[in-house]
Amino acid sequence: MFIGTLKITFRASWVHSLKEKRMIVQSLISKTRNTFNVSIHEVENMDRHQWIVIGIALVSNSPRELNHTLDKVLQFMEAHTEAELIASELEIL
Repeated sequence: MFIGTLKITFRASWVHSLKEKRMIVQSLISKTRNTFNVSIHEVENMDRHQWIVIGIALVSNSPRELNHTLDKVLQFMEAHTEAELIASELEIL
């Protein structure tokens, strides 16, 4: 069994309130969860309205499959938000 984790950091410079940020984050998380069936949650900087840090976890029997799926998740999330992708950290255990 292998576990893949992906931490993605976005910056949304136009967001001016936590309420506005929550709407963006909830939409992105639900779209991603429904498309890929992954465990996903906002993990850091929850009280900073212009920074979005999302953590994703996935279990598989193949590290190659994990890498492929998490790459697809990253591409999907980048395509479905106007926020700027700052960083992504992929780890397979």
